[in-house]
Amino acid sequence: MADPLLARVSRIVQATPVHDIHTHLYDPAQGELLLWGIDELLVYHYLVSEASRQMEVPIERFWNASKQEQAEFVWKALFVDHSPVSEACRGVITTLNLLGIEPRKHDLESLRGWYAAQNPDRFIDRVMQTANLASICMTNSPFDPVERPTWDRGFTRDPRFVAALRIDPLLVAWPETAGWLREQGCAVTRELTAQTLGEVRRFLADWTARIDSRYCMVSLPPSFAWPADTDIARLIEGAVLPHCRDHGQAFALMMGVQRAVNPRLRMAGDGVGLANLTALQALCAAHPDNRFLVTCLARENQHELVVLARKFPNLHPFGCWWFTNTPQLIREITTMRLELLGTSFTPQHSDARVLDQVLYKWHHSRSILAEVLTDKYAAAAAAGWEVTDAEIQRDAAELLGGGFERFLAGARIPAERR
Repeated sequence: MADPLLARVSRIVQATPVHDIHTHLYDPAQGELLLWGIDELLVYHYLVSEASRQMEVPIERFWNASKQEQAEFVWKALFVDHSPVSEACRGVITTLNLLGIEPRKHDLESLRGWYAAQNPDRFIDRVMQTANLASICMTNSPFDPVERPTWDRGFTRDPRFVAALRIDPLLVAWPETAGWLREQGCAVTRELTAQTLGEVRRFLADWTARIDSRYCMVSLPPSFAWPADTDIARLIEGAVLPHCRDHGQAFALMMGVQRAVNPRLRMAGDGVGLANLTALQALCAAHPDNRFLVTCLARENQHELVVLARKFPNLHPFGCWWFTNTPQLIREITTMRLELLGTSFTPQHSDARVLDQVLYKWHHSRSILAEVLTDKYAAAAAAGWEVTDAEIQRDAAELLGGGFERFLAGARIPAERR
């Protein structure tokens, strides 16, 4: 017999608009940077790394092929020669179904034909309406030689697409970035003098204003330590955190990625490592007037992260990132967070690199969120607290972006008023 509580919770969760707080998408006005379509879905790095285990061609032949040929290699390896049972493959199937396409009745050429017939503006509207998205937060890097010129030229912003300032090269590759900043007119040196740190802050302030960023962010390796006598630690202490305080910006840390463990796979070759959350604890304790958004790549870091969040109200866990974005781990991590933090976290972000992916990522994640919430509401009912629809709506809004928005708003309150 159907569970009436699950039906109630599912209906409300599905009907609640979501603020997708971290993606790799772009404003439609940035043209070809905003990826969509069947070939882009198939050459997504999740699928490339999986297909590399099954493809009949060597990886060097794959990279020398056109994008269409690459998509054909992946399609054959994962959807023709083998059943598409992985989460990344299921995502492609879910996406097509939500667009009204029956995947088993279409070959790759007919799928390309369907996409080619779509009007781009109407397709964007359709995807956002189907996924029930209120906003999409981009990842915007002034260091990207392809993206930067679009901001330099200027364009009319789509209000549904909001910005986040990505600063990885600044922190993890300072010697090279210092030279680039000098070319941009910043009076910096390789040594992190007071003047150099001031110039970095000026650069961050300029780009924060230029793109109207919601927060700034970095992806960090497992070796990250703080405090430490390193470029990255000194830049965070002397430039990034003061900038965040001055401009009401939260600092997002995506912790635990091992870059290029297999360089032959390019972007698909990154791996996972255990992050040092002692560094995060020290940051939160030493800087109570800064706000930290944090997600960890390793499953083994999740419990420690949640415990830290119980101790530091300036820490907001978010998302099930990359290798934890599988149903089993989403369910486990979301359950643990609810049991230790209540609703004071953001359970998911899509991390989408292709617009169409928001369809499957939110369809799958909403279903799991509804199931986990139902279990918790049932436990509360057994203890004597029956939830109302209004309370479920409140909680769903909190978890699907409302709590995140409030956390960001807190970063904009002057320290003396907190």
